[in-house]
Amino acid sequence: MVKVAPSVLSANFADLKSDLDSIRTYGADWIHYDVMDGHFVPNISFGYSILKDIAKVTDLYLDVHLMISDPMKYVDEFIKAGASLITFHLEALSDEKAVRELIKHIHNQGADVGISIKPATPTQLVEKYLDDIDLVLVMSVEPGFGGQAFQTSAIDKIKALYQLRGHRHFVIEVDGGINAETGALCKEAGVDVLVAGSYVFQSPDRQKAIDLLK
Repeated sequence: MVKVAPSVLSANFADLKSDLDSIRTYGADWIHYDVMDGHFVPNISFGYSILKDIAKVTDLYLDVHLMISDPMKYVDEFIKAGASLITFHLEALSDEKAVRELIKHIHNQGADVGISIKPATPTQLVEKYLDDIDLVLVMSVEPGFGGQAFQTSAIDKIKALYQLRGHRHFVIEVDGGINAETGALCKEAGVDVLVAGSYVFQSPDRQKAIDLLK
């Protein structure tokens, strides 16, 4: 059974604790926390202070997705705020040395590490890091905005990563345009974690939405 990680980007922040309690009750496994800086992606979301508040009111695994230009500058604050996992974008860093330094730095702070790739980035570029990371996040939409349509090219990427995994321990996550239909395609391809925002939080029946994803 896959894990379901509702994205708080689609939650009701006027009643956030109730929203978080409800998804936990209905079987969500992780909370996905999207961080956008208005530079790496053309949108702004929230920083580490809100994550700290979330960490106080939930015991779910906090899956922090940094869609920012300088992840090394901010990772420590997100880890201090309660991040269980820090996922950064491969495209945000200039070279392999910087990527490996960031992976090591995050692990040394006691958090799990993920690398995310945009729809146009081939899986081959992340292969060299697969022995050293805990997760690969396949973006099935362009990062930065919710509510986009699922790009089917993500299916081939999930299949490729599944084939590459072998003895490695990383998990495969997908984010963007996930609903019962696209989630089923991703599960068939070998995904481990489904990120869903509006599909869960805006559903009239959150229990059913989460059950259909699993």
